[in-house]
Amino acid sequence: MNCKQFNSISLEEVLLSLGHLPTKQNEKEAWYLNPFAIESQPSFKINKSLNCWYLFSEGIGGNNVSLLKKYLNKSTSEILAWAEDQNFSSFQKQNISNQNFENKTKNYKILDEKEIVHSALLEYLKSRKVENQNELLKEIHYKMNDKNYFGIGFKNDSGGYEIRSKYSKICLGKKDISTIKNDSKSLRIFEGFFDFLSFKNVEKSLEKKPSDYIILNSVSMISNIKKSLDHYENIELYFDNDVSGNRAVEMIKNESKNAEDCRVLYSDFKDLNEWLINKNTGIKVAYRLKR
Repeated sequence: MNCKQFNSISLEEVLLSLGHLPTKQNEKEAWYLNPFAIESQPSFKINKSLNCWYLFSEGIGGNNVSLLKKYLNKSTSEILAWAEDQNFSSFQKQNISNQNFENKTKNYKILDEKEIVHSALLEYLKSRKVENQNELLKEIHYKMNDKNYFGIGFKNDSGGYEIRSKYSKICLGKKDISTIKNDSKSLRIFEGFFDFLSFKNVEKSLEKKPSDYIILNSVSMISNIKKSLDHYENIELYFDNDVSGNRAVEMIKNESKNAEDCRVLYSDFKDLNEWLINKNTGIKVAYRLKR
């Protein structure tokens, strides 16, 4: 990875990898607490279209490289080596075309939406052990940069689609959360839809009743759900076991006294789906989460 490639990665994702989440955001910008020092008010702003940052409290700004130079106090070569190890989703190469489409999804057209029937997609769902949870999924065929692709689509609240396959991880349309309502006083929050589908596979075995669900589709969307938390008597959190997941749990627990970190269920794994994949066939759960 070179400087140009690293600077093309979403600043939001870079900050997320460091454990920093926005305090507020819209389509054009996002505000953060100062990542370099302790502050009580957000003074760090990123411009999403330009993919650059500015810290008002110090009057400085720049790109990804300048951010990491200040944050890690390392040389450019050391920063690029660090970036290579992060496996940023917005830099992951598509095996189909060997290109990064994370920031190019405006140039797309959905050609077909239908029930999942393609053998490759069915096999992918099977490999993630959620092949029986396809009620909310679609097989999406789309054109991008004059080439045709297909993948598993999970719709968000703005009508966009999270697209997943063995080779791709992108969003078509506006990035947003996905909300599933069951008129419940309980809420369960997941980072991604594979974690949600994994939970649905074990919900009964955990002696859980259906609730309302929010799938963030990116932990960076967490600031979009703060107003929703007040409506629930009980909130269960199923985030990844990493720095950003820890930070997300902390933020929500600070917002709501009714929030519970439920990651003890899969504490030895990166996330809920990885836990499900590695579970023995025939679910037998020793630990029961609080209903």
